[in-house]
Amino acid sequence: MSAPRLEIHLERLHHNARTLVERLGHQGIAVTGVSKATLGLVEIVRTWVAAGVGSIGEARIETIEALGRSGLTVPMLLIRSPMLSQVERVVAHAAISCNSELAVLEALAATAAQQGLRHGVLLMVELGDLREGIMPVDLEPVVQRTLALPSLRLMGLGTNLGCQHGIAPDATNMAELSRLTTALERRFALRLPWCSGGNSANLPWLAAGGDPGRINHLRLGEALLLGREPLGRTAIPGLYTNAITLVAEVIEAKAKPSQAWGERGLTSFASPTAAAQPDGPPGVQRALLALGEQDVDPAGLTPPVGVTIRGASSDHLVVESAGSSLRVGDEQHFQPSYSALLRAMTSPFVGRCFVDGPC
Repeated sequence: MSAPRLEIHLERLHHNARTLVERLGHQGIAVTGVSKATLGLVEIVRTWVAAGVGSIGEARIETIEALGRSGLTVPMLLIRSPMLSQVERVVAHAAISCNSELAVLEALAATAAQQGLRHGVLLMVELGDLREGIMPVDLEPVVQRTLALPSLRLMGLGTNLGCQHGIAPDATNMAELSRLTTALERRFALRLPWCSGGNSANLPWLAAGGDPGRINHLRLGEALLLGREPLGRTAIPGLYTNAITLVAEVIEAKAKPSQAWGERGLTSFASPTAAAQPDGPPGVQRALLALGEQDVDPAGLTPPVGVTIRGASSDHLVVESAGSSLRVGDEQHFQPSYSALLRAMTSPFVGRCFVDGPC
């Protein structure tokens, strides 16, 4: 198969999912597999479901609709708060959605009543990362109003940490989520099915012996796909970190000076405050690969041993090789970060190959 392409090992993804489902299951925690970095690639979603993942999370209703058309019947969770302009589609195709705005909850309720459905809602609580979430002091009236809407089913409370400011789940914020869950259950005499503690960033805290308390649900993407946790990019013991690799082809290989010459200015993708890129050592071969910013996040690529990434433009990746001579037509394999994987999956110019079968 032509490059650039993503090589996907489904058996490794199955192992990662099965391992985490079992590991977290021993702590009473269920897993929603977040497939947004793969654009809801149905082969991966089916692999996760076969491994025991109980629900699938997506940020865009378009992907949830596509998964539904594929024949999947697993519950779908919309992990981004619904847009008012899409509430009809959300109610029709997502079993549950994450919410933090009363206006959206009212619209979901009205639409669900019209469609003769009951829509599940997970109320998101702000616990420090300053992305989505209701401030804890404002939570009780939102819960009260949600419970008054018969076409909505309150699934529980959730939070999200690590994505905006890198705030880590810890004993303090996780205990606060448990406390809020218990307090609301007592206040309204109910039992909330989910206390959703967050994402793959929760795994190091749990592995270090963190007390999950009431937390019984996590929304995992990076850990399932790449075998890593997002805060430190640390490999998770027992998981494959190479279930997905990105392959690019060399289109030029030449000996060139190690230092650029001429008056320097900004490159197309440099910020106004970016410093000039350091030059490489002398006597090292430079090569161009057919892969660029339009296809991937170059900063999120880990190159093979002996290869150094020197820069990227829209459609070229510049590398230097110290140990071996790269030739035109050679392929190089890179390990993508979560951001690199997401952009590569989004690019129409990057193919996909399931290594378990023919490429």
